[in-house]
Amino acid sequence: MDAQAELRIVRAAYAKQVLAAASVANAGLAQAFAAIPREDFLGPGPWLVLRWLRNYVPTPDDDPVYLYTDDLVALVPERRVNNGQPSLHAHLIHRALPTVGEHVVHVGTGTGYYTAILAHLVGPSGRVTGIEYDASLAARARASLAPYANVTVIEGDGTQVSFDAADVIYVNAGCTQPAARWLDGLADGGRLIMPMTSDQGFGGIAPVHFASAGAVFRIERRAASYLAQWISPVAIFPCAGGRDQASERALAAAFAGGGWQKVTRLYRDQDVPDERCWLRGPGWCLAYE
Repeated sequence: MDAQAELRIVRAAYAKQVLAAASVANAGLAQAFAAIPREDFLGPGPWLVLRWLRNYVPTPDDDPVYLYTDDLVALVPERRVNNGQPSLHAHLIHRALPTVGEHVVHVGTGTGYYTAILAHLVGPSGRVTGIEYDASLAARARASLAPYANVTVIEGDGTQVSFDAADVIYVNAGCTQPAARWLDGLADGGRLIMPMTSDQGFGGIAPVHFASAGAVFRIERRAASYLAQWISPVAIFPCAGGRDQASERALAAAFAGGGWQKVTRLYRDQDVPDERCWLRGPGWCLAYE
């Protein structure tokens, strides 16, 4: 058996393990994880893999088989920028429900691995707009994604870059407030996957504390209304342009008070009583029904 045939078998097994770890049954998503070569987006090996309680551990050599585990792999290790955990992405992408023909905006593209998975899901009739703040990562993503005709990569601030109406906005960085650009840019029926993290929601935080420092919300636009639902705890790299001290303090206080799992709506410019708001910011709040 040649090396590529072996890797296809490994990727298929990896896809099954990742979706099982995410408790997701989604044949299309499994096919995407099985089809996209992770090594194409991580540079030359050996690679640094983040092992819980052991920091980064180098792979024994440059055999791509070592990349097909449910682990984070370093992109910029000195800044703790990683290619994220596959099972978390499987869970979040499944909840975003990207389908054939849709437009997905991927904020925090990194070097493009999960952008490629999204591109596989929307197919040739759909398209993905990847946005990456870091110039070097954006350049790597643009090169790695060159074979994907339905992907465009933009370097810039994901809270400010303009884009066509999106069926899915998939944010891969921790913000302290929703960007108006994201809420305005959702098409009717569109879904926003939005991690919100306090300043404790990144770095060496222990997994047991994730839920009190970071939460991923799924926002769905219904005309002028926005449904909201907590879908996962998270620890993730901070979102450039999506954080400020006042909103971080408010978010940390909201986490300390609990109740994020009960959020059902995002309101904009509406007078919602304080007792119904989990978190309030200028012109918006995440609230209970």
